[in-house]
Amino acid sequence: MAPPDHLVVWLHGDAIADLTKADADGERLTLRYHESALDRWPANSPLLSCSLLLGSGRHDASAFVDGLLPEGDVRRRFAERKKVASHQLFDLVRHYGRDIAGAVQFLEPGAAPQDDAGEVEPLDAPLLDELVSDLDDNPFAMLDDSELSLAGVQDKMLLVALGDGRWGRPRHGRPSTHILKRDHPLMRGIVAAESDALTLARASGLTTVAARLEHHGGYDCIIVDRYDRVVEAGSVLGRIHQEDACQALGRPSTRKYETRLGGGGPELSEIADLLDRHAADPVRELDRLVATATFTALIGNADAHGKNISLLLEGGRVTLAPVYDTVPTVLWPNLNATAAMTIGGLLSLDGVTLESIEREAALWRHSKQRARAAATTCAESVLDAIGQGVIDEQSRLAVHVRRRAQRLLSA
Repeated sequence: MAPPDHLVVWLHGDAIADLTKADADGERLTLRYHESALDRWPANSPLLSCSLLLGSGRHDASAFVDGLLPEGDVRRRFAERKKVASHQLFDLVRHYGRDIAGAVQFLEPGAAPQDDAGEVEPLDAPLLDELVSDLDDNPFAMLDDSELSLAGVQDKMLLVALGDGRWGRPRHGRPSTHILKRDHPLMRGIVAAESDALTLARASGLTTVAARLEHHGGYDCIIVDRYDRVVEAGSVLGRIHQEDACQALGRPSTRKYETRLGGGGPELSEIADLLDRHAADPVRELDRLVATATFTALIGNADAHGKNISLLLEGGRVTLAPVYDTVPTVLWPNLNATAAMTIGGLLSLDGVTLESIEREAALWRHSKQRARAAATTCAESVLDAIGQGVIDEQSRLAVHVRRRAQRLLSA
């Protein structure tokens, strides 16, 4: 059977657009909204993406689709499995576009979303151990019938919670509920530190994502909730649409850093501009962005790049997504210490002060007083959480964060 000449873009169960190749290889992609979508939702609203505002004509969807796929060697392995090239975005999303980040799905013409039609393969302890230990050779623990994707370069897999601590592997596009990430062999303890940082973020009201640590296949693993899924009693009742900052600004994954690796990645001021234009309550969202930037500086996460800040999209409005991927890279001196996104022009997170946060907020046309208040509240909340023992007060992360927060507040 000949491959399709286009894919249908579905969002929350509605067919809203067609995706076609803009070149022979399908490296560049074009999206055209259906007339039904144009009639139903307001023009120029970020229905699907802030970089693909609702309107007639053809839209360049290459960066948006690129951001739904893994990066580097993991993408190459995905491509090899389906015997396509890693730059052929159309073919990759055709094979892996049924369970991806957010609520969007890419299906062949004539197909329709059926979240309850996929299967879940229960994983007993020996099989889960085997899959985790084999993630180097089989990223995402893929099967031939897997129709899933997630951005990033880490060793990870998608899981479905079955209750009572049991896990399953999704098949045939069945939506997953959790993400498992494996500890790094050269940076032992990094997933435990990420779990502690997420716990601090949750206690400080910056995220809804819960984390747990489990041991599988000889590795410590962090397992986190998917904030883009509505889950009840282990069943996915709905998908929440989201996109990362690279997608929202029309940047490919290769341009996720503001300054490193060639630069050109999203800046906080650009994310602030999206919130200012598309949020129902821009002032509240800019306060939340200040708190997110402050938390990034406090934990020393120099990898908070454009794919690690996301937006939630609903009804043509956007809000800042919960904090995720909270890796305190400062605790590993061999990792790059240069900030992925500058704060007030600073490349060093350790040098961030309330004044530099005010300076950054001024670029957003946001109140300096509100920015100082949001940053102060964030630092005080994190200190309170540590004092209440939500993480080990003697851990390397707690010691670092306490020192940084106290310095920030005393300056």
